[in-house]
Amino acid sequence: MISLGEKIGRAAFPDMLIALSGDLGAGKTTLAKGIGAGLGVTDIINSPTFTILKIYQGRLPLYHFDVYRLDEASGDDYLEEYFYAGGVSVIEWADNIDYLLPDDFLRIDIAITGVTSRQVTIVAGSSLYKNFVERALS
Repeated sequence: MISLGEKIGRAAFPDMLIALSGDLGAGKTTLAKGIGAGLGVTDIINSPTFTILKIYQGRLPLYHFDVYRLDEASGDDYLEEYFYAGGVSVIEWADNIDYLLPDDFLRIDIAITGVTSRQVTIVAGSSLYKNFVERALS
């Protein structure tokens, strides 16, 4: 997960949005750590579960969200402003705020297939993200 994240982080672009989904322990935070490393973040990256958002400085800002506890009634619509703040938004449990997500983003689903194995599915909905996946992960 770290290696995949590093590839994504090295090729990331301003206003990139990465929506992560997967069960507890699937590797969402580990992937976010790799993305941060690829962006050149030197701080320790951990899950922002209780703060919802942590911001890290690298080549581009990393906006690391954990929206596990959010839904439409939670009143956290202000989070959307970070999607267009020139950084890379990585959102754990992104399905919980699908009503805030723009039409265009990179979706990464992580499924646990064994104690140390995962199946990663990457869905790029537009040519921008399809080109990104081809460039960054080939």
